[in-house]
Amino acid sequence: MSGTTRAAINDRRGVTALEYGLAAALVALVIIGGAKTFGTNVATMFTGIGTSVSGVSTTIP
Repeated sequence: MSGTTRAAINDRRGVTALEYGLAAALVALVIIGGAKTFGTNVATMFTGIGTSVSGVSTTIP
């Protein structure tokens, strides 16, 4: 094997970059999933509040 081929085989920078990329993608998926769940819960909460408020009379006797 030539020195260049041996150096390319022993170079781990590409593998490390790939691992960091996969880790970043996993973190992004977790953040997106959490934000979606949080958004759904907040929407449900505001729907409940809106339903409660809509039953209140706004006229002054």
